[in-house]
Amino acid sequence: MRVLVGLWALAEVVVLVLVASWIGVGWTVLATLATTALGWVLLARQGARALTELRERARERRAPGRALGDAGLIAVGGLLVVLPGFLGDVVGLLCLLPPTRFLVRGLLGRVVASRLPVQLRGPVRVRSARAEGPLGGPSGSGAHASHYGRPLVIEGEVVRDEPVRDDRP
Repeated sequence: MRVLVGLWALAEVVVLVLVASWIGVGWTVLATLATTALGWVLLARQGARALTELRERARERRAPGRALGDAGLIAVGGLLVVLPGFLGDVVGLLCLLPPTRFLVRGLLGRVVASRLPVQLRGPVRVRSARAEGPLGGPSGSGAHASHYGRPLVIEGEVVRDEPVRDDRP
């Protein structure tokens, strides 16, 4: 992790030097200050929206779901945009802006999934069989099952690492 942070800082310095040699030191400092100010504004707006969404979900007792992930991405994006450096500004803007946030979310999802042990990765195939009796079949499904007072349970076995075969003729 330290190596990545060091490489990131080195890349930021290289980009700052290249931009300063291209447009001048004064304009580079001005551009850095402008992106920092833009970062504060975007962080305030998007952060307030994310917190409002989280409060609404908590008030309605719904799972935070994507709103919690968005709040995290907004926090990281705001930090990256507020810190000086053009590379951080680009990545931070991708995290802060709603139209591009899904790209970062998808990339992070793939990275996290690739680091999971094989046993925890999807897809998971499940074999099941229809149970006969009061909870199985047409008489035990839907509205008819509620008067029994018991929760519906689906029994089966989870099958991993087997190819799906279609035995139908």
